[in-house]
Amino acid sequence: MLYRKISAEIESHLTSASDKILVVEGARQIGKSFIIRQIGQKLFANYVEINFAKDDETEGLFRDIRGLDEFYMTLSMVAGGQLGIKSDTLVFLDEIQHYPQYLTMLKFLRQDGRFTYIASGSLLGIALQNTSSIPIGSIIRKQMYQLDFEEWLIAEGWGKDAISYVRDCYKRKVLLSEAQHNNLMGEFKKYLLVGGMPDAVNTYLETHNIVRVREVQEAIRSLYKEDAAKYERDSGKKLLIRRIYDMIVSQMENKKKRIVAKDIRDKKGDRFEWFAEEFEYLVSSGIAIDVHAISNPKYPLSESVHKNLLKLYMNDVGLLTNRLYEYNITPIMKDERSVKLGAVYESVVAQELRAHGFEMFYYDNQKRGEVDFLLNDTMDMAILPVEVKSGKDYTTHRALDRFLENEEYDIPSAIVLDNNREVRTEGKVTYMPIYYIMCIEHRDISEINCLF
Repeated sequence: MLYRKISAEIESHLTSASDKILVVEGARQIGKSFIIRQIGQKLFANYVEINFAKDDETEGLFRDIRGLDEFYMTLSMVAGGQLGIKSDTLVFLDEIQHYPQYLTMLKFLRQDGRFTYIASGSLLGIALQNTSSIPIGSIIRKQMYQLDFEEWLIAEGWGKDAISYVRDCYKRKVLLSEAQHNNLMGEFKKYLLVGGMPDAVNTYLETHNIVRVREVQEAIRSLYKEDAAKYERDSGKKLLIRRIYDMIVSQMENKKKRIVAKDIRDKKGDRFEWFAEEFEYLVSSGIAIDVHAISNPKYPLSESVHKNLLKLYMNDVGLLTNRLYEYNITPIMKDERSVKLGAVYESVVAQELRAHGFEMFYYDNQKRGEVDFLLNDTMDMAILPVEVKSGKDYTTHRALDRFLENEEYDIPSAIVLDNNREVRTEGKVTYMPIYYIMCIEHRDISEINCLF
């Protein structure tokens, strides 16, 4: 059974005095239903699970329900023997975006207070936009992601003391021993291959067979494309979601690594804003990570976004390496010099930062160049640049140097993540091993600037 950090937050909410309904959202296949089911069955004597997607494919009992009385009657039809009182009964509404009317109904279910409720789904951002009455004040939205690198280490058998030791070394800028560094880099490389999708991780733990892992990843990728095709049909529009999703891998191999509008349909003159619905789907469904461009950074960064410049990363680094290398593990495990891992390293950093609660941007300036990631430091109201390097020339970063030299930006410090064991500071730049991305938490960013 895989350890998931979100378990503690879900359990804490369900055992608290709050009567608000927790809604867990995230991409398909990241383990939302499994973790809610596990906690619900542990905490409540009566556990009822209604999957609206499955209901729609079968009897459709809950499909056209609009009122509480009709809902309770139907719920009693399918789970009457499992319904007690609020303190001992949890009703889990899974794939709630499939029947959007239930997003509005959550407000009334909360007010009625007959049972305890929890919900989950994907594409909730889009579903809520199309909901006539958003249940503000009645729900708590919590984003879930696939396993991050720390959760991977725990799955591999690392104990809390070992992880605490790594975190402590990160905070105190103490080097790991060479053996410890090599061990952690080995785990990091395996994570690049397997990623954090629970089914892929479990398959790896059971078989240690890259072919079996890739089969799982390919099935997930196919599922994502099938979901996109269904969304296109339901919207009644001929969208290009699947085309853009497939483009992410090839775009990551380009120098700029950003989506170019004219490449989507291979037509000159196409404008970025014409594909807003496609981008919204990819991001809201959780299958892509969006990083917007900033050309003149000011805190907070969201006020300086360049709307027509966007990088998209795949939501899971294992899905990316599946497309890039398939069954060949040597480019990652053996550090082949002919293979550039910049796209892979950038993707895993984006994945970790998003899982740790960061809103991400990147610096793009025609004269000064590009910096991989910019983060808001809300405590110090400053900006933290993060550059990702995968080769031997990790100390060469002209765009970052120009960025830091600009007095108008007033940037106090920057981080360069690379393959090397050293942790050292030169001027405003601190170099650290790539695996320390697991330690950069949103709540600790002000501490980063103090330390470095």
